[in-house]
Amino acid sequence: MRAKAVLIFAAAGALSLAACADTDAAPEQQAAKPVPVAVATVGGALAGEGPLVSGTVRARQEANLAFVVAGRVTRILVNEGDRVTAGQLLAQLDMVEVNAGVAASRAEQVRAEAELARQRELFAKGWVTKARVESAEAAASAARADTASRGFAQRYARITAPSAGVVLARSAEPGQIVDAGTPVLTVSQAGQGLVLRVALTDNQLAALRVGQVATVRVPALGNQPIAARVIELGGRGDARTGTFEAELALPSLAGLRSGMIGEARLPATERSGALEVPASAVFQARAGEAFVYVVDGQNKALVRRITTGRIDNRAVEVLSGLSPGEKVVSKGLSRVRAGVIVAPQPDSAP
Repeated sequence: MRAKAVLIFAAAGALSLAACADTDAAPEQQAAKPVPVAVATVGGALAGEGPLVSGTVRARQEANLAFVVAGRVTRILVNEGDRVTAGQLLAQLDMVEVNAGVAASRAEQVRAEAELARQRELFAKGWVTKARVESAEAAASAARADTASRGFAQRYARITAPSAGVVLARSAEPGQIVDAGTPVLTVSQAGQGLVLRVALTDNQLAALRVGQVATVRVPALGNQPIAARVIELGGRGDARTGTFEAELALPSLAGLRSGMIGEARLPATERSGALEVPASAVFQARAGEAFVYVVDGQNKALVRRITTGRIDNRAVEVLSGLSPGEKVVSKGLSRVRAGVIVAPQPDSAP
């Protein structure tokens, strides 16, 4: 009976040890479970799209119209959005003072011309000196110049449309005193069309060529793809932002207006020998370098330092540190540590 009890206790102890062994082994088996991640292949597989940039729709040709003389605005005959024809009167200054100035100048010119004629007659008779005649000639010339200046002011105390177009902005109101050259109206020129003006980095500008076609989307029009041709590239960078302006010609579309916001997908650039990885694959990026997880033949994730070139929101150019065909972790980096085993999935996997 006693021997039987000993056997029972021994069996129970063996079961307990086996259970403990299984419990200790569970974490090891769980730790060895591969971590699911998305991977991308280093090389040209990512060269299908160019950078995405934002911009504003503008008229190709916009004219800021202003008075060439200072004065008080009496009439502005158009509002924003109005269509105008060439030569149409758009705005006018107070003409009372201008007309009075013209009349006074003409009267002074008549007096000066008469005085000049009288002095010449007296000189011919020998009654005055040559200096008196020259003084009268100078006064007459000054009077003629003043009359021309006043006439110029009279003619340009009104603003007319230089061509057919649309009023884009109205910057003054009747009764306002404006200086010469202060913009009063902004008018587009009909027939020149609309463009998307975008700001580019120096690298993006260097890769772009006039005549290339970009895909534009305007959210206000439903995000439908629009083919836009590059027609102008900026020759000088903005002093504040360091960016360069480019213009993309847009087709005539119903509802498209100056001031709308659009996005342009620029054409991809062909760079011989260049390598790229997804922007999501790099971490601890700093000036000219970053780190990636390289997946080796045993699906082990290894940390690799790389030297980087151009960077955008889609991809990072790799100058050194990787070879074509190597695989890097592109999604799921937060679950990866150096040396862990991963379960690679295509980069397109969710």
